[in-house]
Amino acid sequence: MQVIIPAAGYATRLFPLTENRPKALLEVKGKPILEHIIARLEELPDIAGITIVSNDKYYRNFEEWAHDFKCGVPLKVLNDGTKSNEDRMGQVGDIQFAIEKEKVNDELLVVAGDNLFNFSLLPVFEFFREKNEIVNALWDSKSLGVAKQQGIGVIDKKGKFVDFQEKSPEPKSTLTSLGIYFFPGKKLGLFRRFIEGGNDKDKMGYFMIWLVKNGPVFGFTYHEKWFDIGWHSALEKARKEFVP
Repeated sequence: MQVIIPAAGYATRLFPLTENRPKALLEVKGKPILEHIIARLEELPDIAGITIVSNDKYYRNFEEWAHDFKCGVPLKVLNDGTKSNEDRMGQVGDIQFAIEKEKVNDELLVVAGDNLFNFSLLPVFEFFREKNEIVNALWDSKSLGVAKQQGIGVIDKKGKFVDFQEKSPEPKSTLTSLGIYFFPGKKLGLFRRFIEGGNDKDKMGYFMIWLVKNGPVFGFTYHEKWFDIGWHSALEKARKEFVP
């Protein structure tokens, strides 16, 4: 299994903290967010390599960090070549860029670079292996107010998605997408098909809406605490409440 961590956003909502440093390398409890993510990835079996996708602005930051970071699996940083928020590839575009660049044709795990969680990924990994279909890890926010600000899934009793909404003013559930996605090798061509269809490749949520309409997608729900580091108050909350 290959892992891709899309981290090529410009995090303008976190300025000035991210004017010269990528969001994924902001520190929480003494470590960059990215290192907390990788610690959980290293618990999974069969991880053949981790690819981090940066933009040109932050590429050197990631390269300098990776040079000193000790990782238990092969780690690579890619530069998508974009230089501003206006010409960014978007999450889906960056994932396809990494798939092509690294010739990924096996199982794929995508983890957003601004995720912070301390639960094990083994349960969702085992669920994915059982289903052998696309799986999106979910978190029950238990709040429609929170759900309005996130991508959310509606699943049936067997965990199959029946709907996905991206920041809907009227969310149909409180199950928030964690930005953690498992793809069997047989489904990787869907990234290219989505992009070539002229769809919006900026957010994975738009891709998820399309995926749910075009085949089986499953959700696996967590209830432990999770932090989406997208704005200053969320970062401060994580720095206070996150337990490594």
